[in-house]
Amino acid sequence: MKKKIRALVLFSGGLDSTLAVKVLEKQNIEVEALSFVSYFFDDSKAKLSAEKNGIKMRSVDFSKVHSEVVKKPKRGYGSAMNPCIDCHLLMIREAGKIMKKEGFDFVATGEILGQRPMSQNLKALKLIERKADLEGRLLRPLSARLLEETEVEKRGLVDREKLLDISGRSRKRQFELAKESGIEYYPTPGGGCLLTEEGFGEKLKDLWKNTVVQKASDYALLQIGRTFWKGGARIIVGKNKEENEKLEAIREKGDILIKMKDFMGPTALVSGSNRNEGIEEAKKLIARYSRHAKELDYKKIDSVMY
Repeated sequence: MKKKIRALVLFSGGLDSTLAVKVLEKQNIEVEALSFVSYFFDDSKAKLSAEKNGIKMRSVDFSKVHSEVVKKPKRGYGSAMNPCIDCHLLMIREAGKIMKKEGFDFVATGEILGQRPMSQNLKALKLIERKADLEGRLLRPLSARLLEETEVEKRGLVDREKLLDISGRSRKRQFELAKESGIEYYPTPGGGCLLTEEGFGEKLKDLWKNTVVQKASDYALLQIGRTFWKGGARIIVGKNKEENEKLEAIREKGDILIKMKDFMGPTALVSGSNRNEGIEEAKKLIARYSRHAKELDYKKIDSVMY
C-alpha cells in the first residue's frame, strides 16, 4: 500500500492559509493545520475557520520563546513592536521541528509572493526557508509555480502543475478560488496581533524596562486598564466593571487588590517589587478615576485591600 503523503500547514484561519490547505487536499495529501498561541495573539480565528471548513487543526503555545524573539528581533520591528519576519521564521522553524519528529513529509504556508513587501518578497522567502533549516521542504502552494522548484515537487510528493501562480497584493484570484472550492467562511485579513498596536507596544516597553523576569499574568495585564509605575510597583486601574473583575481573576499570590468601601469605582491592582510603595499611589488613582470620590481627599476614602 502506497504511503500517504503528510503535510503540516501553518494556519491563521484566513483565506490564504485555508486555500493552501485545500489545494493540497485536492492532491489527496493528508493535511494538518498548525496554529500558534502567544502572549500577543490567540488561535480563536483559526479554530473557528478550521471548524467551519472541515480542517484538522492543532494549536501550539510558544509564548515564552516568542516573547524572547519579540524582545530582541534580529531583523527589527514593523510599524510598531511587531517583528514580523522573525515571528514568521520562528513559527516555520517550530513547524519544522514537529515535521521531523512526527514524520510529516513537508511544511507548507499560505504565503504569496509579493503580497507583503517586507516579509514576502523573494529574498525574504528564501531567507526564511534557509534559516528554518527547511530548504527544499517548505512549500508555498499558492505561489509555487513562480518560485524555484522544491525537493517536495522534484520527488513527486506534490504535483507542481496543480499548484498555483498567485502574486501581488490583489485578492481577486483568492476570492474566485474560494468560491470554486466552496470555502464560505474566512475572517478578514489583519488584526489579532497586539504587537501591531502602538499603545500596547508602549506598555510592553515599560514592562520590560521595569521588570527583570515576566510572568504570563504580566503580559495578560497589559490588555487591561490604565497602567502606572511607582518605583518598582506596577499599578493597574480598571476602567469598568468588566476590567475590575479581570483584575481580580488575574491577581496572583503577593499582588495587592484595592477597592473602595464607601463608593462605587475602579479597582486597582498593585504588583511587582516595592508593592507597599505603590499602595498610596494606587489610592490616589482610584480617587482620581472615581466619579463619586474624586472631589474628596483620597486619605479620607476607606478602602479594602486583599
